[in-house]
Amino acid sequence: QVQLVESGGGLVQPGGSLRLSCAASGSIFSSYAMGWYRQAPGKRRELVATITSGGSTNYADSVKGRFTISRDNAKNTVYLQMNSLKPEDTAVYYCKAQVGAVEAYWGQGTQVTVSS
Repeated sequence: QVQLVESGGGLVQPGGSLRLSCAASGSIFSSYAMGWYRQAPGKRRELVATITSGGSTNYADSVKGRFTISRDNAKNTVYLQMNSLKPEDTAVYYCKAQVGAVEAYWGQGTQVTVSS
């Protein structure tokens, strides 16, 4: 079983930046595909960004050019650098580890609020 712990959320003004971190347990973290998802009140959970074990990345159109996903396999950690934040980025952000074809784990989530 993989445990994921997110951190780095908080309150930020529009145009500001935050960096989310997700620390994972497990000795084969480097083999996991990792992702960030978010869920706003009253909305479905949606994909924000993913990164494969080989480092290939994918982003939702709404965050392209503003968010960057990265990973540090030595620290078993995946990051989400969020710049030029907008009020519509307000959501609970979740980290996901895709361990196998059907096996996946989720973190508990971290709140991001963009407001003046």
